[in-house]
Formats: sequence, structure tokens, C-alpha cells
Amino acid sequence: MSKIDKLIAEMCPKGVDYKTIADVGRLIRGNGLQKKDFTDSGVGCIHYGQIYTHYGTSATLTKTFVAPALAARLRKAKPGDLVIATTSENDVDVCKAVAWIGESDIAVSGDAYVYSHTLNPMYVSYFFQTEYFQSQKKKYISGTKVKRVSGHDLGRIRIPVPPLEIQQEIVRILDNFSKLEAELEAELEAELEAELEAELESRKRQYDFYRNQLLSFGGSKF
Repeated sequence: MSKIDKLIAEMCPKGVDYKTIADVGRLIRGNGLQKKDFTDSGVGCIHYGQIYTHYGTSATLTKTFVAPALAARLRKAKPGDLVIATTSENDVDVCKAVAWIGESDIAVSGDAYVYSHTLNPMYVSYFFQTEYFQSQKKKYISGTKVKRVSGHDLGRIRIPVPPLEIQQEIVRILDNFSKLEAELEAELEAELEAELEAELESRKRQYDFYRNQLLSFGGSKF
């Protein structure tokens, strides 16, 4: 029995609770930030398009900044919040999320939502990458050329909510997988060997499998 299995048996003898995203947090839409507003320094900011072109599971630094005077009028993500792109040109990127774990508040553009919640931020960000999340999200996507998910519908998606200790253990395991994958990618880039490329692809499939397993707790609950 794994450590997570033991924790679930001890702390969730009746199984892990599933709640809606709205049940365990609050979604606030960003506003007013455009690419033309970017500056070389100032208050950190995230534009919704950067979430699927630049950021990964989490971020401690922003790619861009905005002038303090403008930032004062913009909605902010606080450390621990998620920033979620709710508009994209394809189904895959819509609702891609990044956990903001930097040290200060950052400004967020429209077509993105700030999710303030009571969970481990990395746990939630990893959950947004799972097949379980993606299968629920598909029901709420609207539009043809531009894909959207409303904040109301995003809040209806269900998420497993185990005790914080279990969330932290899942994050620890997935962080280790992510670190190993990044190391292999760096090694592949340096050596450009076919064997490493095959190993990386195998590692990614393994990582996806474990992430889906860890964050579904044995089955889907719609």
C-alpha cells in the first residue's frame, strides 16, 4: 500500500469528497490589461494568452509588467491563486491554468479568471491538467473560431477534495515527476539522441498516467 493509500484509508475512510470549483473557491474575472500596456518594469502581470504560450504548472515570476498607476485599477491574483485562460482558439488550451506562487500580487487581463481557493495551489493546477477535468470542461465550451468557458460553468466542474496532507503528498510526487522530465528534456536538448527522445516520450506517458490516477482517486464522479 502506498503512502497516499494509507493516508486515504486513515483520513478518508468513506472515500474522498468531490465538490465543485465554486464550492471551494471564488472566480473573479480579470480586466483592462492589453498587450500594449506592457512595460519593462513595474507590477507583474499575466495576459491570458501567455498562460498557454509561456507558463507551465506554476510561476514565481511574470514574463511581463505593467505601470503601477494602471495596475492600481486592475484586478489582481494573490500568491496561491490560479490564473485561468478562459478563451482560446482550441479546446485544449481553453481553461489552461497556472498557479501563481510568487511573493506579491499581480495584475490579470480580461479573458482570464483569478481563482482564489482553500486548496493547495499546485494540487489545483495539476488537477486542471487531468483527463477528468478535461472531460468535464468539454461540456461547457462554446464558440467556433474562438473557444470560451464562462466563469459560471467553470465553477460547476467537480474536483476531488482530500485533506490538505493528501494534497501535499500528491503534489510532492508530481513535482518529482516534473523535475525528472525537465532534466531528461535538458539532456535530450544537449545530446540530441534518439534513445533519449524515446525515453522522454515514455516518461511523459508515465507521468500523464500517474497524474490522472492520483487525481481521480480510482474513478470519475460526475
